[in-house]
Amino acid sequence: MSYATLHTRAKHGVTAPLVCVEVHISSGLPGFNIIGLAETALKESRDRVRSALMASHFEFPMQRITVNLAPAELPKSGGHYDLAIALGILIASGQLTTADLNSYEFIGELGLNGELRAAQGLLPAALACSDAEHTLICAKQHSIPSVLLNTVSGFCANHLLEVSAHLQQRQALPSLNESMATLSECEQEDHRCGDIAEVVGQSSAKRALLIAASGGHNLLFSGPPGSGKTMLASRLPTLLPPLGEHEFREVAIIYALAQQALPTPLYQPPFRAPHHSASATALVGGGSHPQPGEVSLAHRGVLFLDELAEYPKHTLDLLREPLESGEINIIRTRASALFPAQFQLIAATNPCPCGYAPSSRCQCGREQIRRYRARLSGPLLDRIDLQVEVAALGAQELTAGELANNKQGPSSAELRSEVVRCHKIQMARQKKLNAQLNRAELEHFCPLEDDQRTLLGSAVERYNLSARSYYRILRVMRTLADLRQAEHCSLDDLYEALSLRMGEM
Repeated sequence: MSYATLHTRAKHGVTAPLVCVEVHISSGLPGFNIIGLAETALKESRDRVRSALMASHFEFPMQRITVNLAPAELPKSGGHYDLAIALGILIASGQLTTADLNSYEFIGELGLNGELRAAQGLLPAALACSDAEHTLICAKQHSIPSVLLNTVSGFCANHLLEVSAHLQQRQALPSLNESMATLSECEQEDHRCGDIAEVVGQSSAKRALLIAASGGHNLLFSGPPGSGKTMLASRLPTLLPPLGEHEFREVAIIYALAQQALPTPLYQPPFRAPHHSASATALVGGGSHPQPGEVSLAHRGVLFLDELAEYPKHTLDLLREPLESGEINIIRTRASALFPAQFQLIAATNPCPCGYAPSSRCQCGREQIRRYRARLSGPLLDRIDLQVEVAALGAQELTAGELANNKQGPSSAELRSEVVRCHKIQMARQKKLNAQLNRAELEHFCPLEDDQRTLLGSAVERYNLSARSYYRILRVMRTLADLRQAEHCSLDDLYEALSLRMGEM
């Protein structure tokens, strides 16, 4: 037999499309060609495969070898095609006789001595292989979270010889469940960091956090240094319910592509807090081979931007698309990728360069304050549902907090139960959170009474609100009604939604 076909997976964003590896050996001058839009690292596979076969005591055919990677229009890079190419050569040259391999997929880079090495981005390929009901064979060095490992059917090996012996049914390989490294049990415990009850005072800011968590709304805190903005923001993940199985799978794939460890405890929504010196590429993703950025690493979780006005304006404006669509499309000359980016934005900023406006401590001029606030563009602020001022704590609040052992109101666990209840109401009613409702859904699920229309119309004219701001106010109003477990929104809900929206920087 001079022809063989095997299957492997390519890397394309968060997906892993199936690739058919066709190997044909024919007479003629010796040669080894790889076709099918293969990049440099993949073309170097020729030398790795040749050395691995010879080191494993196989014969390398001195004939014309053609390897086609189909589909041809799909870009292919990396060394994880080595194993499939080597096995295809062995089968096509008659050195390896095996049954039909259509139910197998092979992923692994070969060392010059035939050892199998881990390949980057195995998790998306392993999960796609499982969805296709195929059996995966890969290197033993890989690590898959234990909660996802049970969904993958396959085997792992250390050497090319072990794979060939398994395919010839001479020696079975160990299954992935038996051999692959998994996360320790302690990483799966739900030990959330911090509690909102530790925050002294700031009842209005805590209320805003509860509303943001209940409806999935974006939130901006503004206030002087030391008022507790960062501490408040870090407590938002403690109010959110754990991720579901499908959501956790999405997060695990993104972190595998970024070669980062999963946030612990498992199933807790991720919390990302990049420094304001982060580049645009680090924030939204990019590179010649597109990689996910912070907005994607915060998918299904929280993206916290502290000192928001210190970020370059161009960098902040890149957040507009993912905030609106929940995904980011990275397009480069050689490749493009679509990454999910459905995150909840929470930000903190000072009211002026020194941070103390409008108190007497502020030394900034009016023009300085104007330029500082102009760093935040109108379209970006338009996409932030709640804009809350966090005032500095007075001596009475601080000393009262000390006397009460810093126990300030309900705990995160108590508020999280309210958030879970609100999420259940919204999912039962509309199958999504209120922050994701479109215009038609808002008109259906949040109808306005005449007095509400009058008040909202006056607010639109007085504050020159955009259509986007108008509908975001309605979404917050719907969440306030859900917190009361009310079917219809009241005029008080609208008053509170407007006060949360009109907060000054």
